[in-house]
Amino acid sequence: MHALHRDIAVRIATARHRRRDGRIPLTGRHWTALVGFAVTAVLVAVGLGLPSAPQAPQVPAERVARARTELAALDVVGGRLTPQAAYLRTAFGAAWTDHGGVGEAGNGCDTRNDILRRDLAVTKSLPTSGCPAAVAAGRLRSPYSGREIVFARGAGSARVQIDHLVPLAYAWDMGAWAWPPSRRVAFANDPANLLAVDGPSNQAKSDLEPARWMPELRGFWCQYAIGFVTVSAAYRLPVDAGSRRVLATALDECR
Repeated sequence: MHALHRDIAVRIATARHRRRDGRIPLTGRHWTALVGFAVTAVLVAVGLGLPSAPQAPQVPAERVARARTELAALDVVGGRLTPQAAYLRTAFGAAWTDHGGVGEAGNGCDTRNDILRRDLAVTKSLPTSGCPAAVAAGRLRSPYSGREIVFARGAGSARVQIDHLVPLAYAWDMGAWAWPPSRRVAFANDPANLLAVDGPSNQAKSDLEPARWMPELRGFWCQYAIGFVTVSAAYRLPVDAGSRRVLATALDECR
């Protein structure tokens, strides 16, 4: 769990706290929400709190209240906006760079391995060109579906994928197209916006917003909504009206 806390030690903050280089330091207000979200994600991922009938751990009332306050403060637009430039994944930097300026950036391991190490019950590691202790094997209880997955590095490694809670293409449409490159790189590699999940769920979600996609495991809707709202608020992204309604409903279902 100490590694988890280090993963979220450098986080996102509101635009008024942004540094000139585009990187985004964590505010105390987001720290509590992100720690709670990440801890819950790990508990679900490794199966702690997911019995035979998958059920997510109870969420502290203060976290839910904070997310509701942040959701109410988000700018609301009718639908996905039309950006002034076409979306390109490369606009968010090289995939899983170790130089995003967030999380454990600069530790010698790419972001994908950082998240796998955080979210999986790792059983084997090995050195690779991209990480001195890359995750080679482990188990994941996907928070999106509740399915348990045996992960093994190699041809079948895509069974576990890393999802952006707030999709990159959605963020692009909602204003990220105008961000400085360093901020986009940070957003794409921010552990607060990343979660290890089963491949089919990630593929089904694609770049869809909450109005059009929510996790199959309804018991995770509360945590998903908190994460989506927290990231959106910290990066000052607006939310489309349909997604706002869905997120509000999900927060109302929090136990």
